[in-house]
Amino acid sequence: MKSYFVLFMALLLLQSCKAQSKSILIEDTIETIVKEDFHYYLYFPEAYESSENEEFPILLFLHGGGESGGDIEEIKSNGPPKLIAEGNEFPFLILAPQNPHVKKWWNTRALIKLLDEVVANNRVDKKRIYITGLSRGGGAAWELAVQYPEKFAALAVVCGMAPLPYANWLDKDMPIWVFHGTEDKSIPFSESEDMVKKLKAMGHNIKFTAYEGVGHNSWEKAYTTDELYEWFVKQHRN
Repeated sequence: MKSYFVLFMALLLLQSCKAQSKSILIEDTIETIVKEDFHYYLYFPEAYESSENEEFPILLFLHGGGESGGDIEEIKSNGPPKLIAEGNEFPFLILAPQNPHVKKWWNTRALIKLLDEVVANNRVDKKRIYITGLSRGGGAAWELAVQYPEKFAALAVVCGMAPLPYANWLDKDMPIWVFHGTEDKSIPFSESEDMVKKLKAMGHNIKFTAYEGVGHNSWEKAYTTDELYEWFVKQHRN
């Protein structure tokens, strides 16, 4: 009899606690604004000034973590900006922003705002917008291609992080070229290898260049490959 009484009192106490507790659910909205200050280089091909009625392709280049947050001159140490500084010429515009944050990821929404502003204010062929990046910038290039699947005509990623779920959202009509060193200790070769295998299985148009014995600095080989830029200019969105 005593045990029933204890059980009854416990249930009574529980009901009392429930009666005293009140949940509050508020439905509301808030507008958030994130400000980002980008320093950037914008390269124009030699023919841009002389061909006043012609629209040109544009390549968005995203550098790696080592060039983030410092002097903008640092982004000339790798990739297309380095080649331009060395006197190389390209048949398209090249937009090379600098990530202002040493430790933070690229702000991809702000990048698109910057790209759209440059495209709107220059003679750019909107069907021939290309994107490439190395290391941290390569990971951001994958992300941008996922978030804006109808924006880019071609994607080239060099030793970038490649989350496999991204494969499900990439545009099948967008050609992709991936580069990676097999001895990369910073971002494992398997990141690119697994993504390429999955995309090939899904029927994507994808090229893969593996550099045997090369570490994380595979960008030194990738961005001095003339065929890469020839491949870019052949691509356009339908």
